[in-house]
Amino acid sequence: MLDKLISSIPSKVDGVLVISEVNRRYFTSFPSSDGILLATRKGSVFLTDSRYIEEAMNVVKSCEVAELKKVSEQLPELCGRFGVKTLMVESDRLTVSELKAYRKMLKGVLLTTVGTDRLIDELRAVKSEYELQSIVKAQRIAEKAYEHILGFIKEGVTEKEIALELDFFMLKNGAEAISFETIAISGANTSKPHGVPTDKKVRSGDFITMDYGAVVNGYHSDMTRTIAVGEVSSEQVKVYETVLEAQLRALATLKEGIKGSEADAAARDYIKEKGYGDFFRHSTGHGVGLEIHEKPNLSPKNDKKLQSGNIVTIEPGIYIPGKFGVRIEDMAIITKSNCENLTKISKKLTKI
Repeated sequence: MLDKLISSIPSKVDGVLVISEVNRRYFTSFPSSDGILLATRKGSVFLTDSRYIEEAMNVVKSCEVAELKKVSEQLPELCGRFGVKTLMVESDRLTVSELKAYRKMLKGVLLTTVGTDRLIDELRAVKSEYELQSIVKAQRIAEKAYEHILGFIKEGVTEKEIALELDFFMLKNGAEAISFETIAISGANTSKPHGVPTDKKVRSGDFITMDYGAVVNGYHSDMTRTIAVGEVSSEQVKVYETVLEAQLRALATLKEGIKGSEADAAARDYIKEKGYGDFFRHSTGHGVGLEIHEKPNLSPKNDKKLQSGNIVTIEPGIYIPGKFGVRIEDMAIITKSNCENLTKISKKLTKI
C-alpha cells in the first residue's frame, strides 16, 4: 500500500505526512492510536510511541520504524535527511491547530493540503485481494448472524434485544468489532432510515429493519434486511417489492466506467416511477473498507466513474413517515464487465 502512495506523489512534491489513525493503518497495516508516517521517494519512516514500538517493529515491513519520542525534533530531522522541501498533509482529518503546530515545527518545509485527501481516498477506494477477503470474511459473519436472528425474533422481543443479540453473535463468532451501532427497528420506527433501537416490543404485522455489520482485520461489512413478523399488508408487500426491484436494477448497472450517479438513478428512477420518489431520502450506496463510509458514493451528485476493485453498498429504501419503511442492502465489488455481489443472503420477503 505504501508503494502505491509513494508512486502517486506529484512531481513537485517531496512527500506525504500521514497523521490520521485510519490512513496510517492503511499504509502500514498496523493499528495504533498514536503515530506519524512520513512517506517520501528517498525513504519512509513510521514513528510510534513506546506502547506500540516492539510490535510495530515486528509487523511493519514496508518502511523504517522508529520510536516516537519528541516529534518536534524527529520530524524536522527526517525531512532534512530525505531532502523534503514540500510536503503534502491531510486536511479533512487535521485540525487547524494541528496544522499550525506542524507549520511551526517544519519552518523550512512548505506544507500543502491541496489534493492530499483526494489522492489517499482514491488509493483506498480500489481494494486489494487482502482487503476483499477481509471484507468477505466479515460479511460471512454478518450473514451467520442473520440466520441466527431469524430464530431469535418473535412477538414480544424488543428492538434493543434484537440489536444486542446480533452484536453478541458476531463478536462470539469471529468479529473483532461491530461495524457501527447496529440498527434494529420495528413497526413505525422503520420509517426512520437511521432509527435507534428502543424498548419497543415487536408485534405481529410489523416490518423489522436490521442494518449492521462485522469487522475483520479492521475491515467492515455492511448489510440490511427488512423482514415481516406474521402477515403484513398489501401496501407493505408492494413497497418491499418496489425496493427490491430498485436494488436489483442498480446492481445490474454496476461495472467499471459507469458513474456513481448512474447507479443511483437506476434505483431512484424506478422508485419515482412507482410513486414513492418523495420517500427515498438518501443515496443509493457508498464505499466500504477500513471505514464504514468511504469513496466512491452512489449518489445523484457523484459523476466520477467507478473502477474495478471498488466495493460499494447498494441500499435503496422507501420510508413512509408514521407508517413503515423498507431498506435492502448488499455489498458488491466492481469488475470490468459487471459486479460480483458479496452478499449471499436471500432477499425474498421473509415472514416469521
